[in-house]
This record gives sequence, C-alpha cells and structure tokens, in this order.
Amino acid sequence: MIFNSPEFLLFLPIVFLLYWFVFKKSIKIQNFFVVIASYFFYGWWDWRFLFLIAITSFCSWASGLLIEKNRASQNTKKAKVVNICNIVLNLLILGVFKYYNFFVESFFDIFPTLSNDQILISVILPVGISFYTFQALSYTIDVYRDKIEPTKDIIAFFAFVSFFPQLVAGPIERATNLLPQFQQKRTFDYAAAVDGCRQMLWGFFKKMVVADNCAVFVDQVWDDIPSFSGSTLLVAAILFSFQIYCDFSGYSDIAIGCAKLFGIKLKRNFNNPYFSRDIAEFWRRWHISLTTWFRDYIYIPLGGSRTTKAKIVRNTFIIFLVSGFWHGANWTFIIWGAFHALLFLPLILLGKNRKYTDNIASNRSFPTFKELLQILLTFLLATFGWIIFRSDDITQAMQFFRGIFNISIISIPMISKCFIFIAIMLIVEWINRNNEHEFQIQSRYRVVRYIIYYTIMLSIVLLSTQQETFIYFQF
Repeated sequence: MIFNSPEFLLFLPIVFLLYWFVFKKSIKIQNFFVVIASYFFYGWWDWRFLFLIAITSFCSWASGLLIEKNRASQNTKKAKVVNICNIVLNLLILGVFKYYNFFVESFFDIFPTLSNDQILISVILPVGISFYTFQALSYTIDVYRDKIEPTKDIIAFFAFVSFFPQLVAGPIERATNLLPQFQQKRTFDYAAAVDGCRQMLWGFFKKMVVADNCAVFVDQVWDDIPSFSGSTLLVAAILFSFQIYCDFSGYSDIAIGCAKLFGIKLKRNFNNPYFSRDIAEFWRRWHISLTTWFRDYIYIPLGGSRTTKAKIVRNTFIIFLVSGFWHGANWTFIIWGAFHALLFLPLILLGKNRKYTDNIASNRSFPTFKELLQILLTFLLATFGWIIFRSDDITQAMQFFRGIFNISIISIPMISKCFIFIAIMLIVEWINRNNEHEFQIQSRYRVVRYIIYYTIMLSIVLLSTQQETFIYFQF
C-alpha cells in the first residue's frame, strides 16, 4: 500500500479510529493493533514478504536479550558473538534479496567465458527492506554498546520495527527515540494531530504535484537521451533533482505527519538540503536518518575524523561508497557515492566540513550574494551526482553528460509548469526554513490559513498526474 493511493485514504481513518476509540485502554493491545495494521499495510503489497520483517524483528529482539544476559554474567565474548551473528544474519537476508544477482553478474563480467544462467535467481526486492533492516540493527548494536536497555516486550519491539508510517521508506528511527514511545501510554494531542495533517498535506503536494509532474518530463528524456538537446538534458537533470527531493522528502513529511496522528514523534529526515552552502552541509540536511546512521555505526567506529589524514581519506570513501551501495545493486550508485566522497574530502581535510551548522539567513529575509552563489554551486554539484544516480548504467550516465556539454545547450526548452510548482515549493520552504517543518503557516488569520490549505488540496486533486510509486521504495 502506498500513501498516494485510494486504499490508504480508506485505511488511515479506520486505523485512526480503532487506535484511539477501541484499543486505547491497554498499551499492549494498542501496540498489538499497530503491529497488525502495519503488517496489513505492508502485506497489501505482497504478503509473502511479511515473514522477512518477522524474522528480522524476532532475531533482533532475542539478540538484545541474549546480549544483556551474557553481559550480566560478565561473558562479553558471547555478547559480542551474539551481536555479530545478528548483524550477519540480517545483512545476509538483505544481501540475498538485494545484492546476490549484482555480485554474480559482476563476477561473470570479469570471467565472461563462464555461464551464469543457472546461478542467477529471480526474486522481487522486498519493499523497504533496507530501511527496517537498518532500524532493527541499530537496536542490537545500541544494546551491545550499553546505550539502551533491551526490552522484554516483544509486541512493543515488533511495533517499533514495523510502524507503518515509516516502515517502507523511513525515517530510519533509533530505538532510543521510538521504542520508548511504544512502552508508555499515549494520549491524543489535538494540536499535534492538526500539525501532522498540515505536514501530510505538504508532503502530498510535494509528491503528487511537484515530483510526479517532473517525473513525466524526466522519464521521457531519460528514455531517449540522444534525441534531446544539451539544454533539454540539463533541464531534465535539474527537474530530477527536484523530483527525487520532493518524492523522498514528501514521503518523509507524510510519514512524520501521519505518526503525529497516533501520538508518535518521528525525527526530521530532511532540512532544506537545497539551501545548503557546501556539500558537507547538504549531507547534514539530506536523508538525515541514514547519514547519521552511517556516521554513528560505521564512520566513528573506524576513527572518524580524529585520526591520521590517510585514515580520514579511507573513512570518507568507505562511508560514501557504503552509502551508495545501500541505495541499490548497481555500479551507478557506487560511482555516485565516490563522486560525493571526492566533493566532501577537501572540506574534511581542511577542517571546513562543519563550517555551516546554522540555517542560512536565519535572521534575514534573503541570502547574501555570496550565499546565493554557494547555494547554486552546491545544487549544481548535487545535480551532476543525481545524473549518475538516475542513470541505468555508467554508459547511459556518460551519454547524458556528453549530451549536455555540446553546442545545443544554448537552446532552452519550455517546461514552465514544472518550474512554477518548484518555485512555489521553494518559496514556502524558504519562508518556513527555521520551523520544525516547512508547512507551519504562521498567519494569525484563520481564513488566510484555510484558503492556503484548500488551495493546496485543490492543486493536489487537479494537478497530480497518474499515480506514481515513491522512488525510494526500490531501496
């Protein structure tokens, strides 16, 4: 089931009413209902893959208890073994479904005389497997590091792993934030629920009006690159930058807003990344839950930035290559990760990777000319990276770059509709860049707020294209 489907519009109010009016008397019953609703939500896509979530959840929950038991008996070696076994098991499941064919095909590309017909497997990639696997892994790792007490409440843990608003595409929550919320009584907060509806509305606008309209042109260009001028290719690349942002951040807004309806607070996943002044700031604002996951569980344990220059270079490339590989079994994602590592490396070596930690122009209405140039340059670099990311293979990416940098780049295509939607989105997000999310309308006049709300709802109904799935469902 996807958010922008008629089924979800029926599913959500039913779950909401049952959650607050039928099952609210007992936390365990309410949590059990969350698990049932979440499994129904996921199983609507393909019920056969429900057992993968169940295996991941059970093994991680049991591993937490075993780690604590062995640590209590001063058997740290066994605790470490349990943690490693759980990590290997979950990564093995992820690897088989997501990366097996990639490794096999890469091997036979090196040895083309061998036949791989009987080794490749035909299997559907389970939606959201990368997200819930990393969420479950963070729990056992944090238990092993003694950052959180293991829970004996298996129902609460299953709810933590499978909570349907963020199950398929994040944010990737930590047990330290989300699990305690399933272990305490929740009360309905009208103000939070209203704010959640606003955030969901803005998420639907970004997804269905901006991203999906951009997708029509982007797909057309990428399907027949040689037929278009350099300027058209450049415009398509820019539109894809906004498509993937509005698609993914739109999902996150809907997920976070939906969670508020159930008394659950999820962490922010995007913070206006296209207003960044350098690539380091971009990565602190883009897919925050994933970048902080890699920072805390891979980069820092490797030594982070507090080590030799050679190891800093190594750690930077590892973190970005792993991040690229996390996105999918394709060399384009790995090259995309390496590209960002090359952009990031000079900043971290010069100690300038934390230069911009505040919101741009937080006390001003507009950026300075220098800041504007920095934003444009950072966006352009990110856009070049997205070309690699979007391409089917390296050959197509190179074809795209060759097409951009030719004489036809001087002719400008007319794609006014998409840019109008993008302009509206950017203006709203710039105005609200210092708020918790980008659709917290500050007008004290209720009639003004409701005019804006109904205008957005009307635009979603009238301007959305055919139903498009979310890009990050494939990751």
